[in-house]
Amino acid sequence: MLRSIQKLYGSKLGASDGDIGQVKDFYFNDLTWAVRYVVADTGNWLPGRQVLISPHAFGSVYPAGKAMLVKLTRKQIEDSPAIETHKPVSRQYEEDYHRYYGWPYYWEGDGLWGGMRDFPILELPPKFASGQPPAATDPKAERADAHLRSTQAVNGYSLQATDGFAGRVCDFMVDEKNWAIQQLVIKVGHRFTGKDVQIPMSQIDRISYQDSTVFVKLTKDAVEKSPAQHVSPNGTVISAEPILAP
Repeated sequence: MLRSIQKLYGSKLGASDGDIGQVKDFYFNDLTWAVRYVVADTGNWLPGRQVLISPHAFGSVYPAGKAMLVKLTRKQIEDSPAIETHKPVSRQYEEDYHRYYGWPYYWEGDGLWGGMRDFPILELPPKFASGQPPAATDPKAERADAHLRSTQAVNGYSLQATDGFAGRVCDFMVDEKNWAIQQLVIKVGHRFTGKDVQIPMSQIDRISYQDSTVFVKLTKDAVEKSPAQHVSPNGTVISAEPILAP
């Protein structure tokens, strides 16, 4: 089932032994369109610190009630490698982070989740090493992952069809089982009186972050005739028809 990322912003995050904050953002890989991290706003618990939580810690996107439950303790999260809020996520941080929790690297292999075909649901981190500092990594790994992007940042980007401007990105629909973004939701027409339509990722050509624009393989007319977006109050798709290729 697909779920609206827009509806998940602000959802409470609960560890196995208490609250840890709420959902602030999602980081996704723009090559595979898989969500790699949930960005947690920890409020007064860890003030001034940004916390990234991998889908490995959740399993399913589906929230329990109004909270998304994390299969970690508050102590595990508190002791995890810290990330600087004003800098892009570096590969070194990701290596330290995955090594700390004992999770496999998603960038090793051709699948959506590295060498694994399906999303690897892990009940508990297999190699959790609380109190042990991450091992040194290759200095070259300090560079930021150029393909790791924020859904909050891409929200509002222009949609450029093959024959001109066609709308703006207003949401992402993610598969609640494997965390893959399956649809972009586009606001077409007037800002207030227009409608939201769904565009499958197969029709996305590229994203220009310099121009804040998503390019698609469709004409403006095809975009406007795409299936309308219908979601329930909890963010799941009520109905959707597959889009036809131009």
